[in-house]
Order: sequence, then C-alpha cells, then structure tokens
Amino acid sequence: MKQGAANKKTDTATVRQGGWGGAARIGAPAGEDAPGITVFRDGRKTSVPGPGGIARELAFLPSPDAFPGPGREEERLPVLIGSGSGAALEEIVARLEAAFGPYFTMAVADKEYDVMERSRVRERFARYTGIVWIGEADAAASINALTRLQTEKDGRAFYPLLNPLYLRLDRSYYARIHEACATGARVDFWRNARPTRFASPETRILLLTSKYFLMGEILSACERIGVPHRFLQVPEGEFGKNEFVEQFLAAVLEFRPDFVFTINHLGVDREGVLTDLLEKLRLPLASWFVDNPHLILYLFDRLANPWTTLFTWDEDNLPTLRELGFEHVYYMPLGTDLQRFHPPQAGRPRPIGDLSPAWDGKLSFVGNSMVHKVLRRNQRADFSGPLLDAFHEVAAGFARSDERSVRAFIERAHGALVPCFEALPDIARRLDYETSVTWEATRVYRLSCIRAILPFSPLIAGDNGWFAQIPEGQWHYHHELGYYADLPHFYPLAEINFNSTSKQMKGAVNQRVFDVPATGSFLLTDYREQVEKLFEPGREIICYRSPEEAGALAGEYLARPDARRKVAEAARRRILHEHSYDHRLRALMDTMRKLYG
Repeated sequence: MKQGAANKKTDTATVRQGGWGGAARIGAPAGEDAPGITVFRDGRKTSVPGPGGIARELAFLPSPDAFPGPGREEERLPVLIGSGSGAALEEIVARLEAAFGPYFTMAVADKEYDVMERSRVRERFARYTGIVWIGEADAAASINALTRLQTEKDGRAFYPLLNPLYLRLDRSYYARIHEACATGARVDFWRNARPTRFASPETRILLLTSKYFLMGEILSACERIGVPHRFLQVPEGEFGKNEFVEQFLAAVLEFRPDFVFTINHLGVDREGVLTDLLEKLRLPLASWFVDNPHLILYLFDRLANPWTTLFTWDEDNLPTLRELGFEHVYYMPLGTDLQRFHPPQAGRPRPIGDLSPAWDGKLSFVGNSMVHKVLRRNQRADFSGPLLDAFHEVAAGFARSDERSVRAFIERAHGALVPCFEALPDIARRLDYETSVTWEATRVYRLSCIRAILPFSPLIAGDNGWFAQIPEGQWHYHHELGYYADLPHFYPLAEINFNSTSKQMKGAVNQRVFDVPATGSFLLTDYREQVEKLFEPGREIICYRSPEEAGALAGEYLARPDARRKVAEAARRRILHEHSYDHRLRALMDTMRKLYG
C-alpha cells in the first residue's frame, strides 16, 4: 500500500506484516532496520516495533531483579500497556513463569486489534490463561475492567509497564490508563482501608450525594444530631469513571467511614465496580429505596452480597427483594424534615403564588393528573397488539385490585395476555408496560377520588392535564408547586388537605402523610395498611377507603373544625416523637451497627 492511499484513511487503521513473522524471540535480530508491522493512524505512519527493532521494544522493561517475584513486590499485578510485536510480553511471561509457574496473573491493555491480528499475539500466548486482555474503545471502560480485576485479586497494587510506542498511537487513551494504574501502584490502599468498622461509639457515614430531594434532608439530619459525615457528588453517567473511583477510594482512606449511604442505589454502577470495591474493603453499603426498587434493580447485576443492606419505604417490597438474593432487607418508611415543615410562624400562613381569589381555603389537593406521564410512557414504549388493546381494561382492573404486582395481576385476571407480555423483547420493555399500567391505574383512581370532592369546589395544584378530565367551573386550579419553596407554606392555607396515593404503593403511605401534619394542618388521606404502624387511625389520622367515603368525610370534617384541630395536633405530636428524618437516620445507623459492628 502506498503512503498516499493510507493518508486517505483517517478513521481506521491499516497494517502490513514485515519480513519477520511468528512468535518474537529474545535474541532475535534487533537492528535499526528490523522489519515489523506498519500502522497508519490519521494519515501518520508508525512502525511496530519501530526504529531500533525488538531491542527498543524491550528497553522500557525494568531489570529482572526489580520485577514482581517471590520476596520482591510479589503482591503487585503487572499490567502491560500496549502489546506491540509481542517481544516485551514474551519477556514478561518468561519472568513471571519462572517466578510463579504457569498460573500467574497479569493484564494487557491494548485496543489496537488490527495490530494484534497481524502479530498474532493473543494466539501465541493463549495457553497462559492468567493473561487478562483488556481493550475497550473507551479508556474509562478499560480502567473499569482493570479495577474489577484488581478487586478479584484482593486489591493487589498494579505494576504498570507502558510501551512508549503506544503514546504515538493514542496518547490520551494509553496515558490515562497508565496514570490510573500508577495511582493504584503508589497508594497501598487496600492494607490501610480496612479498619475495624463501628469501633467507636460515633458512627461515621460516607454519603453518595445526588440531586435527589431526600439527600439534602439526610445531610441536615447528620448535622443536627452530630454524625460525622463526608459526601461525594455522584457524577453523571457510570460510577466506573476513573476520577470518581479515585475520589471514592481517597475518601475511604482519609475519612474511614463505618458505612456508605445512598438513596435508590444512586452511584452504584451496573457492572458492580462499587459493590466489588466495598466487598474487598469490608465496607457496608446502606441503600434506602424511596421509589419502586424493582424498576431500579433490574438494571443491575452481581449486586447481592452480604455487604449490601437495603431499606425500603414500602414493606410490601421485603419478600421480593429477598428473592433477588439480598440477605439484609429492612422496612424504613418515609419521614419529614421538621426544620422545613412546621406550623406558620406567628400562626399566620404565608400566601402562595397566584391562588384563585374565589377559592375559600376549604379543600385543596396537590398532585399530578398522570395524563401526560401515561401518554409519554406509552409513546416511548410503542406498545401494540393485544397488550395495547387491553391496556385500559388492565389498568382499571389493577386500580380496583388488591394485587401489589401488575405482572401477578395479569397472570391472575388476564391470562391470555401473559404470552404477549412475555414476548416483549426484554425486561426493560416489560417494566415499561408495568409502569404504564400503574400510572394509568393511578390516573383512574385519583380522578374518581377528585370527582367525589368536587361538590366542595377544591383547589387542585398540579399539571394542566386536569383540564382534560374535569369540567371547569367546579374547581380551582393552581400550577405545580415546588416541594421546598411552596408546599411548607401551602398546606396551612387549607382547612382540609386531600391526599390520593399512587397505585405504585398499595400498602405504603406517601410523603404527604408526614409533611402535612408536620405543619400543624389537617389531612384526609386514603387508607393504606402500613398507616396503622405509623399513626392511630381515627385519632391521629383520618382515612377514607373508597371515593364515596372520601366525599362523605370531607363534608363531615369541613363542618367540624375542633375535630380537625385535635387530629392535626395529635398527628404532629406523633411525628415529633417518631417520624422525622432524624429518627430515620438513627434507626438506620442502629441497624447497620448491629449488622456490621
């Protein structure tokens, strides 16, 4: 191939084999003009092994007495960065085999598959099963794979060996891998990061922070009750990004936490790098699920191990989480932030937004119509055939059913749809269908509850999908309210705050059950089994069991202001004693100490 033709290939590589072939041999001719493999990258020609021949390819190797072996850094894990012609690899293999026998472990990081194909390097060393070949197109993915290997080998420090020729092939890629391995080689992290957990009466928590609304409340709770903590911001994308891995390991080494805390598994990567690290470090992970865990955990693999403890806001999730292999699973309901949700100062509620002047302040509801959410999910998933034809019937039936699982409801009530459901291409599409059915069931149920209170001209704060469902003139509208900025001031404005829980949780209670009474306000909510573990129905909370009863109770309590006040005061007392985020954090820490102390 002529140089000019090669210059036209800017996105791919072309190679040609020189005069020597087969396995490289130590002592083979290594003169300045030794032939090899010619590589074209972006119009530039590079020779492998290049000027100086095989001697040059061997020059970057350390002397044999500085190489890992019995009595001299035997714990380190060699990583050859760039296999070249195979001459350096042959020398490394010879040294390792002499020191440890044929069952040594090392890694080769090399993404130049065209070069490896012509040098036949992988075929030539195939009998050495301890050689791990890593060649992801993205450097972060290769570092991720190296980290996995390191954890499998009990955290042995890397011994990086960089073939300098490969910096000419792709400097940013190979320099980044070398830097990551060199960092791991400099810090003997694994020996220093396994102190005895919970050795002190003071519990230390490493928080993987995110934009999720509850993490701010947990941080505040740590500060209020004096819990030593450090936080790391979870980056966009996968945990396996080298920068975040290094930050995480540095934080563990410096701060020495007793456990790591996250919400909804945020920060936990799909490939299990974090959970592998934690297992090697003997460092427990506490993950509090405040959304459906099954819609999250299906993305992950290899995550169930004794060092992971799950907490879920819905007690109904406990059996199915244990079926997934998690040994430590606990019920921990939601709570409230008493520093944010409290009675109005001086007893006077603060006006909110553009409230309708016609609203008399009697009855309000804050919630999504689910109209747009269902539509967007169905459009994205593009369901068709019998599943689409029966969608509304399935959702309406699920709304009326006591069945917790959409899948179980389909199997019981719509058996003919089971083959269609199973025929969806993957678990993600099946979960899309279950989610869409749940949201549509919530829409149907919530609409029936709202219609029951229309005689009282309620104020509805939410999305504009409500206009497509309820005739104007029977209710008042306010646009969606901010959780932090608006809701603490909005709840005290109404004589009755009405609540209609999502069908995602048929036994659990939602956030409003705690936030509304915390402000000293009265709540009328739908009955959920788990509410009886949190409040005393009839004295601390008033529940309706059907839309018809919702309308009757709304009318009754609008006419009984003293009864509303007594219930609201009793509910707030209960929250002060049992249901703040300070209480939740203390309970979680106690559980982790009992398990891992």
